[in-house]
Amino acid sequence: MALTKQILGSSLLERSMFVPSSSPSSLLNQTRFLVPLENKRVVRVKRAAKFPVAAISEDLMKGSSSSPSSSSSSSSSSSSSSVSTEKPVKFKVRAVITVRNKIKEDFKETIVKHIDALTDRIGRNVVLELVSTEIDPKTKSAKKSNEAVLKDWSKKSNLKAERVNYTAEFIIDSSFGEPGAITVTNKHQKEFFLDSITIEGFASGPVHFPCNSWVQSRKDLPGKRIFFSNKPYLPGDTPAGLRLLREKELRNLRGDGKGVRNLSDRIYDYDIYNDLGNPDKGIELARPNLGGSDMYPYPRRCRTGREPSDTDVDGLYSEGLLIKLGWGLQDDVLKKIPFVSKIQESSQGLLKYDTPKIISKDKFAWLRDDEFARQAIAGVNPVNIEKLQVFPPVSKLDPEIYGPQESALKEEHILNQLNGMTVQEAINENKLFMIDYHDIYLPFLEGINALDGRKSYATRTIFFLTPRGTLKPVAIELSLPHAGPNSRSKRVVTPPVDATTNWMWQLAKAHVCSNDAGVHQLVNHWLRTHANLEPFILAAHRQLSAMHPIFKLLDPHMRYTLEINALARQSLINADGIIENCFTPGRYAMEISSAAYKNFWRFDMDSLPADLIRRGMAVPDPTQPHGLKLILEDYPYAADGILIWSAIEDWVRTYVNHYYPHSSLICNDKELQSWYSESINVGHADLRHESWWPTLNNSEDLVSILSTLIWNASAQHAALNFGQYPYGGYVPNRPPLMRRLIPEEGDPEYASFHADPQKYFLNALPSLLQATKFMAVVDTLSTHSPDEEYLGERQQPSIWSGDAEIVEAFYDFSAKVRQIEKVIDSRNLDRTLRNRCGAGVLPYELLAPSSEPGVTCRGVPNSVST
Repeated sequence: MALTKQILGSSLLERSMFVPSSSPSSLLNQTRFLVPLENKRVVRVKRAAKFPVAAISEDLMKGSSSSPSSSSSSSSSSSSSSVSTEKPVKFKVRAVITVRNKIKEDFKETIVKHIDALTDRIGRNVVLELVSTEIDPKTKSAKKSNEAVLKDWSKKSNLKAERVNYTAEFIIDSSFGEPGAITVTNKHQKEFFLDSITIEGFASGPVHFPCNSWVQSRKDLPGKRIFFSNKPYLPGDTPAGLRLLREKELRNLRGDGKGVRNLSDRIYDYDIYNDLGNPDKGIELARPNLGGSDMYPYPRRCRTGREPSDTDVDGLYSEGLLIKLGWGLQDDVLKKIPFVSKIQESSQGLLKYDTPKIISKDKFAWLRDDEFARQAIAGVNPVNIEKLQVFPPVSKLDPEIYGPQESALKEEHILNQLNGMTVQEAINENKLFMIDYHDIYLPFLEGINALDGRKSYATRTIFFLTPRGTLKPVAIELSLPHAGPNSRSKRVVTPPVDATTNWMWQLAKAHVCSNDAGVHQLVNHWLRTHANLEPFILAAHRQLSAMHPIFKLLDPHMRYTLEINALARQSLINADGIIENCFTPGRYAMEISSAAYKNFWRFDMDSLPADLIRRGMAVPDPTQPHGLKLILEDYPYAADGILIWSAIEDWVRTYVNHYYPHSSLICNDKELQSWYSESINVGHADLRHESWWPTLNNSEDLVSILSTLIWNASAQHAALNFGQYPYGGYVPNRPPLMRRLIPEEGDPEYASFHADPQKYFLNALPSLLQATKFMAVVDTLSTHSPDEEYLGERQQPSIWSGDAEIVEAFYDFSAKVRQIEKVIDSRNLDRTLRNRCGAGVLPYELLAPSSEPGVTCRGVPNSVST
């Protein structure tokens, strides 16, 4: 629970403190790459390939006083004698250090800042030291410069700019070689955020050190911080002067697995999910540990070492790190969530939210069957629909425990909806599809339905593909726990024929949406794009040096993720947290997530092509541009996604082949192999023996693994996350929680349902308070922050990587991403694509790469940052 500051710099609560200014002058100073670039890319690459010599004079410290005659005399000596007696020349180089300021500081921070400004003048300052790539033949260790002090800290301490540049000067020996690392010692009392360092004055041009990290005070974290230049090296190619530093930095990041982690620590380690419950506050808040057991397997999280206790929890609250939404909405929602787009009317105390897009174009769209079906392929959770292979569907659950595996669905339920086809004919012609939540929900229904105010079924929904290319629901199966041979635990609801069946049909669809909302949040969103990535990120920090080319490739796609996950464990997925309060599964929510990890998730099925093929929504086809043919042509998520997947895969393949021209280099790369092995054997230890884990023996293996990770961190997360408020913000469209079952004749509630079905329907939805809490959360999760970095963007590509060929390849990738955006825009205007264009139909923009800040229902950030 103490991860919010120690992992990736700023916390979620403080992210706005590091957001680039939107003022014109600030925008001019930023060099974030946007399009168009066709006419500029070559010039930029040339600059990256050959840096200009810095415009700073080299002040000769020795030998500059020699007279012409002495020079002449010296030149008359033999060349061999001259070489042996010549002494290295010393000259000055300058460091430009960019520090990011906090926009908001509390009173204590302001006082400490002023103290640091005063004491900086008397030696409690920031000290830097350059480290060469070469070994000093005398000391047998890396060559080092003199220590240089960062200048003018006290003079600039009151500057309000977001970024402040400082300088330092080094006196360098001409035999120093190329700087490969720089150390930073912070003698102040307070940490500061180091953006980057650029060294000017070497004949080869500027040397860039991308930092993007807090530098802790020496009193909190003794020792020197190490930053490497942007020049990537495979382990075997590491210059002699950097080898020990490379190994030392990785040892520091791994830690020893002991003790409690402090906010100032830079240690990445593993632990199980033993931090979700809080039994100290009541036995009702006890939750099973996830991970480390056969019953509740789960990926590992970042270890804190913190013992669960009231003191620790209270301490986190006092430090302002929890964003728990309690029942006091005025304080908790309005004050503790930074990006909720709403206003408070002081006169009435009302909350007002932006109108969700789902009702902005058509207030009654959510009632229509075609919109219900359309959202299965173009909504916020378009990844569960599958081609119907067998009818009736069959459960895989143990019949001894959960009853007969056979479905209650019969051919007569849907035959009149199939345009004259038989069921088998419709299956053969790829006309029938299904969303099946039977097996994932049924084991938990007895517990869920025993909770106060929670009612749920395990649902199956059958869809038929119409001649117009749209889907329509033709049957919904509702299952309850098996209670014996004579019990009616399954029922089928079909499209209505009168007023009564119309309301039953609407209730059945609402229960399907409730199932869908739970699986979307707990499995597809949290598990697949948050929790499952965390072990790979932890292993990357522990096993891949910052100078490793694969770390540099992955780094933009790991930004903020550990921090966001830590915050989620504190306020979203914890006992009595947002998920438990707002979603039907309640206290069983994370157990469902664990069951999905155990029974359904496979890393080798997590790429987009593999997932589509597994669900029967696509087949391999080498004649197609991207090697796949969609079974459902107008499937917006898949059609747009395959464009982005292919662009990512091509970029990764270019990158991998550049550094690994031979498979032997991959097999012999100890850091790379350790990263992948640890990700599986430690980070996903509960599934480490599964046979489906891909091998890592050649470049295509590596391309597939990296493409899958980048896809899930960027496009997959975007497709599942940024539509949550636009689609779910209007709760009747997509209720996350249901409070009533559908009554049958003879049930006690049937009379009230029959008398006022609309009232019954509304009372089955979440309460006003539950709906308001849910709206606040999904509004926040759907919001792009102003400092978001999107797919195909780097603020300064030539600083991100010092490899000119890779910078050029990145520009190619970026251009391809921008072209994809144009294709998506044109598709949304194509009236023949009725699942994304039409009267009252929302365009599908969730995979459109760029976005403005706020709730936009579009934009693909590089990383899981919300």
